[in-house]
Amino acid sequence: MKTDDLVALLSTNPEPVDRRSVARTLYVALAAGSIVALGIALAGLGVRPDLMTARAFAFLLLKLAFTVGIVGVASTYLTRLARPGGERKTSAVLVAIPFGAIAVLSVISLGFAPSSHWEKMLVGDQWLECLLSIPIIAIVPFAAAIWAVRRAAPTNLGRAGAFAGLIAGGVSAMAYALHCTDDSLPFVAVWYGGTIVLCTLAGAALGPRLLRW
Repeated sequence: MKTDDLVALLSTNPEPVDRRSVARTLYVALAAGSIVALGIALAGLGVRPDLMTARAFAFLLLKLAFTVGIVGVASTYLTRLARPGGERKTSAVLVAIPFGAIAVLSVISLGFAPSSHWEKMLVGDQWLECLLSIPIIAIVPFAAAIWAVRRAAPTNLGRAGAFAGLIAGGVSAMAYALHCTDDSLPFVAVWYGGTIVLCTLAGAALGPRLLRW
């Protein structure tokens, strides 16, 4: 078969590509990964005993607002990165907003507290548990995100892996928040934000290997 004949054959009755299929696959995978991550967190760590008190519930909502904001924006960007050339349509500016917001609130919180309380507010009682738990729980949603992205055709594998790690870290932090009793905003900024960044860096490092065509 000649080249012209092959081109003509391939161009006969072309079917439109369903652009929403990538998003559907990714969101379904992330929903499944989130459910498993939540199950792991609840089974392995349990729910904080004072969750139904007004104070604990209010701080849980703040933690969830931070993590849900990250996951929501990063998921939108990852659906773009999963397509060829999608990296030209993504920017990290919006993703940085939740981190910037929690950092500003943390500084304000420290400003209103005596300096003798700063160490307690930053370190808390569960810093080591947080540092270990969020990356471990993030393994499942990260695997789900990578599986979904592999079904598409990303061209910037490092960036796609980074956003998969960012989403996984955010989902894991959401699940961990149901257990964590350290409620100070500086703690959330340093340990939640820091471990989510670690997950992002791990995703960037693993992306070129796991997403290779």
